[in-house]
Amino acid sequence: MKRRDFIQLAGMGAGAMMLPISPFAKNVDPARLLDQVIDVKQKKQLADVALNTAKSNGATYADIRIGRYLNQFIVTRENKVQNVVNTESFGCGVRVIANGTWGFASTNDVTKEGIDKATKKAVEIAKANAKVQKEPVKLVPVQGYGDQTYKTPIVKNAFEVPIGDKADLLLKANAKAMEKGASFINNILFLVNEQKYFASTEGSYIDQDVHRTWPFFTVTVVDKTSGQFKQRASFSAPVGMGYEYLDGNPKDKIQAPGDIILYNNSYDVVEDAAMAAEQAKQIIAAKSVEPGKYDLVLEPSHLWLTIHESVGHPLELDRVLGYEANFAGTSFATLDKWKTKNFNYGSKQVTLFADKIQPGSLGAVGYDDEGVKTKRWDLVKDGILVNYQAIRDQAHIIGEKESHGCCYADDWGSVQFQRMPNVSLAPGKEQLTPQQMISNVEKGVYIVKDGSYSIDQQRYNFQFGGVLFFEIKNGKIAGMLKDVAYQSNTQEFWNSCVQVCDERDFRLNGSFFDGKGQPSQSSAVSHGSSTARFNGVNVINTARTI
Repeated sequence: MKRRDFIQLAGMGAGAMMLPISPFAKNVDPARLLDQVIDVKQKKQLADVALNTAKSNGATYADIRIGRYLNQFIVTRENKVQNVVNTESFGCGVRVIANGTWGFASTNDVTKEGIDKATKKAVEIAKANAKVQKEPVKLVPVQGYGDQTYKTPIVKNAFEVPIGDKADLLLKANAKAMEKGASFINNILFLVNEQKYFASTEGSYIDQDVHRTWPFFTVTVVDKTSGQFKQRASFSAPVGMGYEYLDGNPKDKIQAPGDIILYNNSYDVVEDAAMAAEQAKQIIAAKSVEPGKYDLVLEPSHLWLTIHESVGHPLELDRVLGYEANFAGTSFATLDKWKTKNFNYGSKQVTLFADKIQPGSLGAVGYDDEGVKTKRWDLVKDGILVNYQAIRDQAHIIGEKESHGCCYADDWGSVQFQRMPNVSLAPGKEQLTPQQMISNVEKGVYIVKDGSYSIDQQRYNFQFGGVLFFEIKNGKIAGMLKDVAYQSNTQEFWNSCVQVCDERDFRLNGSFFDGKGQPSQSSAVSHGSSTARFNGVNVINTARTI
């Protein structure tokens, strides 16, 4: 399905443009999403065709990814189902090194003949590229794992749930929001299943089945007297889970400051839609913030985006080296800062880690798209910059003996390259709840959920908004605010962190749509934290900003 066609079908306006539709995806009957197109034995036989052809044509290394990518979108607005879209993309990509240079080719002809042809083309491309390659590709070693499998540990496969049941749930939430005073509600359920088979000349044959789920709505309330309108987005998180995320288990509810309910591990879309309508009305009536210096208490559903933009992107090694600048620019966190071994990225309360194995996260897989077993590692330790995100052909540049396992392609027709793993702020070591944190703040703002943002091309100077803002006066929530955004720079901001709540408050959030590369690719990534306090941050009033 073409992106343009999906936009027309979905009827979600600008929001639909963010949905990553493969150029190779076809609209299919939903029953096909549960079919097994090809078994593991056949995949291995086809993979060996690529590996043997590559070697016989002069390649020193080769890998193949046979991928089947499934998407389902259920789109509703108020009392109508606007569309149901089911797409499938199936094919393979072959990557080789010949004459010290990468070559890549892909095909949707997943037969021995088709794969043989694509592999020969990849070798030809590598040899052509070698004529302008200045230095040969250098790969750090990776273990050959033989036959391996990984599956997202889901409880309920969302693709097996009848479409009618899923649509009814969204419509029930819409009705509750309208009952509570919403003027409009757009509500979408987005499901992803990546069936990926990887094989390489180093002896790995890895079959992975990855599931992701994202329910998302936007409630709009219009005040007919004043003509003002405000929106409140859902408190859901995109997750690496199955349909069990939508079970709304009461034990996963969090009573947060400001008398709001947040969610962890499961989500109640009906309850959240009702709460969103009420809160959108409250935002209209809220007091506009007075600009100045405030202590900020940032909830995990907000802080994830600040982590993503000011930590995740600037610590991608290809950006640091200047090899990549698309979408997010390069990075201020250059190698000379890392080499000093004492560059203060943040305060001593700040430890930021990368992780590809976090349960329930969007980035959780058993192996990356180079066949590297995934893991966790520190990027910033007790405030000091200690590492970056690197893959097999980058790791030697920073003295690493193995890849970090963060190589990914968003489709079989895309070449894999360095992508952001889950990047999170480690919880504080001492027991501390958000309520206790707020009780010690004299003048502050408590911010919930991510909003609009802006950051420069070095990932340094930035501005972040949110969805809900609460004034803190003398240790207590004093009411709702609006028109709030804060400005800082990455180093100043993270050095202003004075407290982080303990692990009981740790929650994941994230994005399905982390864009990078040219041609661009989208990947899914989570970022976690506990609620954290940042002192003396500059807050502006967005309604007064020209």
